[in-house]
Amino acid sequence: MELFATALPALADAWALILQPVVLGYLVLGVVMGLAVGVFPGLGGIAGLSLLLPFMFGMEPVYGLALMIGMVAVVPTSDTFSSVLMGIPGSSASQATVLDGFPLARKGQAARALSAAFTASLFGGLVGACFLTLFIVVARPLVLAFGLPEMLMISILGLSMVAVLAGRVALKGLAAAGLGMLIGTIGVADAGGSLRMASYDFPYLMDGFQLVIVGLGIFAVPEIVSLLRQDRSISKDASLGAGWMDGVRDWIDNKWLSVRCSLIGVLVGVIPGLGGSVVDWIAYGHAVQTTKDKSNFGKGEIRGVIGPESSNNAKEGGGLVPTLLFGIPGSGSMAIFIGAIALLGSGDIEVGPSMLRDNLDITYSIVWLLALANVVGTLLCIGISGGIARLTTIRFTYLAPFLFMLISFAAFQSGQNFEDILALFAIGLIGIFLRRFDWSRPAFLIGFVLSDPVEKFSNQAYQIASFRFRQSFEEGLSYIFSPIVIVLLVVTVVSVVMGLRQAKTIMAEGDVQSGSKRAPVVFLLVITAYVVTALINASLIPNFNMTDKIVPLVIGGVTLAALLVLLMQMILRNENDAIFSDKESAGEDADAPYGLWSTLAWFVGLIAATYVLGFILALFGFLVTFLRVRAQAPWPKTLILTACGIALMCVMAGSLNRDFPPGLLQDAVDLPWPLK
Repeated sequence: MELFATALPALADAWALILQPVVLGYLVLGVVMGLAVGVFPGLGGIAGLSLLLPFMFGMEPVYGLALMIGMVAVVPTSDTFSSVLMGIPGSSASQATVLDGFPLARKGQAARALSAAFTASLFGGLVGACFLTLFIVVARPLVLAFGLPEMLMISILGLSMVAVLAGRVALKGLAAAGLGMLIGTIGVADAGGSLRMASYDFPYLMDGFQLVIVGLGIFAVPEIVSLLRQDRSISKDASLGAGWMDGVRDWIDNKWLSVRCSLIGVLVGVIPGLGGSVVDWIAYGHAVQTTKDKSNFGKGEIRGVIGPESSNNAKEGGGLVPTLLFGIPGSGSMAIFIGAIALLGSGDIEVGPSMLRDNLDITYSIVWLLALANVVGTLLCIGISGGIARLTTIRFTYLAPFLFMLISFAAFQSGQNFEDILALFAIGLIGIFLRRFDWSRPAFLIGFVLSDPVEKFSNQAYQIASFRFRQSFEEGLSYIFSPIVIVLLVVTVVSVVMGLRQAKTIMAEGDVQSGSKRAPVVFLLVITAYVVTALINASLIPNFNMTDKIVPLVIGGVTLAALLVLLMQMILRNENDAIFSDKESAGEDADAPYGLWSTLAWFVGLIAATYVLGFILALFGFLVTFLRVRAQAPWPKTLILTACGIALMCVMAGSLNRDFPPGLLQDAVDLPWPLK
């Protein structure tokens, strides 16, 4: 009650703090920096906040908070550019936006998609700030009510979105999700430390694959390769299409969807550890489930943009609840945020209950800085969108080498290993074939993202439940089936049933024509061989480490069953059935003037040259050769574009204090930066 009594004076003090011109200046500076970080795919809020950490030490608390909040708030807005315009997820929170935002850009409606996305992002951000204001005190019981069973059910609810996004052949979606979960289990198991599909001879796999690599490989590489093969601009008619007001009107027409998805974003953001990797898929699934005509999803449905964009900005406000109330980071960026707060001023600001008690004005300053940052960020994004959207009208052959450059650099930053680039290429190949044969890439990514929380929460919940059952049957039962779990279970079952009914009308990879039997069957057999190998590997884990083997065995068994049923259907059905979908049989990929393997050879050449010469020298040779040979650019344009690309990489690496992938040359010769 004391906190409620002091809330209104604290709000007044907060506004007095943030309306200072210097504070607003720092907020705008943070927004501009966040905009620059968010535009580049694969970096995201974690990289941006890491960039700010050296400047936080001893800074006036309100100034530092304004700078950080400005960056945190705008990244989920600005990462929409790459998702919509290039089909490359700007971050894990914008992967669902790609599904319909990119097809809209290819239809010449980039401005409409961006306008709807920014309006939804602004609304979601304001909803998140309002939620944080109203529930910053009363949210504590809600957060504490979520134990391991509840968090497991939230993860399973996210996994149930696979039913919605499975596509015309539900078994393909199920198998794709299972494959993603199996790949997510690669490495050292958290519970018992067993190695799964990894060995000490190749230590890179011991840490598993990073989300940024999988996200870029599954979505970015296939789209870049496809557009490069077609040798045209992203937008077919080289027109920006419908204007900004059309996108705003789209949002007004779907304002209640935006409200619902914003609330989803807030509620999921409140739960530590889930956040952006899950919320956009839940919001996208909700958008699909609540739309009568579902045939346009995956081909340019504006509701598929508004839903995820509303949720991923709202989740920042929700993510601040556990961060500020308990000092529990709601996401990776919030973890850095907590560390940065400790560096501010004299270090006497501490997140948690003491912050509500001793620094309530600072707490509310954070809330309303978040709201202001969303407004400023949205206005800036709209202001620069005209120029950035015109990227869709440029011949893609000029953009492709720089996109390969950016995603390779982004992938390397995830682990600072050359193998990161190899992993990007390997996952990219999986993405290319999933796209080609109409296997749902969103389902794969959902499976990968949720493999770790599903395993972690299920193992921990099982251990605690076992102990409670030994105490008494009633106590164990009440622990597993709490009221929140029951509600989430009902929602999940309804979601799966509705999703399976609707999946046949949703084309996750667009309208893919059927081809011959041979190629789809060969791909299915390759996937089956991997799943069998993973099952054998898991079965060899000693029985005393049952927690390490049970999840891969269950997932692998279900996936293998789905694959075998799928194989039987392929044997029995004729080649005109949707189960034999193949983009190489008809459509853009079939008519492309350039082949798949000749196009991939450029990417392979960059990787091979990097291994020998290091990234910058390899990049120089790659850009010059590509622009001269593939793009047939004149020498002056080639040299200017190459110099701009190298300069951009050096500025990014220097400002982020990052290194480039070294090669054999760097082991033999001591070269100056950036060549070393």
